[in-house]
Amino acid sequence: MSADRPSSKSDPASRRTQGRPQATSRRGATMTDIATLAGVSQTTVSLVLNDALGARLSGHTRQRVLDAAKQLGYRLIRREPERVSATTATMIGVMVDEMSTDPWCAIALDGIREKAWEFGLTVSVAVTKGDANMERAAHAQFLDQPILGLIYGTIQTRQIAPSPAFAGLPTVLLNCHVADRSLPSIMPGEVLGGRTATERLIDAGHNRIGLIEGEVWMDAMRDRLKGYRQALASHEIPFDAKLVRPGNWEPSAGYEQAYALMKLKDPPTAIFCANDLMALGCFEALKEMGKRIPDDVAVIGYDDREIAQFMRPALTTILLPHFDMGVLAAEYLIDHAPRPEKRPAQIKVECPLVERASVNASLAVLDQH
Repeated sequence: MSADRPSSKSDPASRRTQGRPQATSRRGATMTDIATLAGVSQTTVSLVLNDALGARLSGHTRQRVLDAAKQLGYRLIRREPERVSATTATMIGVMVDEMSTDPWCAIALDGIREKAWEFGLTVSVAVTKGDANMERAAHAQFLDQPILGLIYGTIQTRQIAPSPAFAGLPTVLLNCHVADRSLPSIMPGEVLGGRTATERLIDAGHNRIGLIEGEVWMDAMRDRLKGYRQALASHEIPFDAKLVRPGNWEPSAGYEQAYALMKLKDPPTAIFCANDLMALGCFEALKEMGKRIPDDVAVIGYDDREIAQFMRPALTTILLPHFDMGVLAAEYLIDHAPRPEKRPAQIKVECPLVERASVNASLAVLDQH
């Protein structure tokens, strides 16, 4: 088993809970599956299926989601929210360093709220910009309320130092971790994600695979590169440093580095962009060069941003599972706040492949025909 996959012992999602809402499906369909089939975001699916008040969605969008859920056999059972046993807590506190610059914290928050409500808990959120004084002020306010515990999240996947905001509160870390592993953490399995992306290209018959990196000082990029190299090594494809180009997560980097890759004496036949925004720039460059995607050059992204499904061709990518991470963080806190573990779990959540049209069919599929 890969180190990036949570084991059944440490994965709280493996335990069924009673509450509201609870989904059942004859095929194990998830909200991600519904979002893919309906061509909408996972957040939109959650709003529709939970009949969220105030959600500004068109009737057409709502119907698409409901039709997709019905097609996949997804059934939402509505029950009254259950109270967390043996506690008077009514709230989970969430503290994040940023909310507006990227969608990830907001998506994770949707997952936290959904799981919290199953247990009759509401959610209170503080955005602190990483400022210690703001964290202390938010901590004091949380302590004045009937709080179960704290979920502390960061916009970037990274190691953090323990904060005074954790004092006196059961705490789960979301998208971050502490060096001594003294606190439970829920993080994306980025090594496995990088490997999955690269192996999808190898499976399509490519062995000259370019990589356009994000900023290499970030944990996420280092791990995605590690996964890229692991995939090459496992298929006995030599690593070629000339195929790895520096980027900065922005479309401009994808555009510039796609040109640089295609000017090589032996250019790649596939490009792994470390996020979807750089894939957007890569698309533009390849089209300017007269290259067809995926016939001449296959492209895979990472993140599964909203724009990925609207690119032409639609972008095959890797999903950052922040919604599921939020669900797991809330579930872990609910399970363990009254009974802390001696060895807090360090859970890495799988980053699944989202198959679209920018990568050729796999060789196995072609062989079947």
